[in-house]
Amino acid sequence: MSSFASRRTTMVDTQIRPMDVTKYPVLDALQDVPRELYVPDNQKDAAYAGTNLPLGGGRVVLEPRTLAKMLESLDIQPDEMVLDIGSGLGYSAAVIARLAEAVIALEEDESLASEAEATLSAEAVDNVAVVTGSLCEGAAQHSPYDVIVLQGGVAELPGVIEDQLKEGGRIACLFMEDALGAVKIGYKLDGRVNWRFGFNAGAPVLPGFEGNAAFVL
Repeated sequence: MSSFASRRTTMVDTQIRPMDVTKYPVLDALQDVPRELYVPDNQKDAAYAGTNLPLGGGRVVLEPRTLAKMLESLDIQPDEMVLDIGSGLGYSAAVIARLAEAVIALEEDESLASEAEATLSAEAVDNVAVVTGSLCEGAAQHSPYDVIVLQGGVAELPGVIEDQLKEGGRIACLFMEDALGAVKIGYKLDGRVNWRFGFNAGAPVLPGFEGNAAFVL
């Protein structure tokens, strides 16, 4: 077993399982996807640390337990299509690809997107389509989605993102207020998203999701 593979097992056993992540498809996906391939070269040794990993430009790869608990709560099914917003170098999309029928990985940084595409292709992850575009506009051309996941913090969620969620669909969002954050799971019923508290976490706010808070001194 390579050192990265053993670190991956340790990550699942010490970071993920203690967070009450119990769904085997989620645990298996996190065990199988080589996270070290989807982080910047200078972060490879930290790939399995229990922290958000910087991608540059204020962006991060969400810490493993945050992603794991989001996926546990969303309960993605094998026939569902997922929009992964802010997918960075493609790690979250690769994990979600193990759970879903298809993933649209939205990334606005072209260098991140092209690197993600190359890694996903090299790893034969063939049910992910990397789309380059503004994160806060979503990817309406492929909507509606059964599930939407945001890979970073949000101060305010644009209505256009909610519009791309299918009736009966679910969305996971890390709402940030100052340094504190709460992951909430939204359920779309009768055209409205109803939010339920999931757990506490933290991450930098994604570009375009700052809302009015960005203008407060």
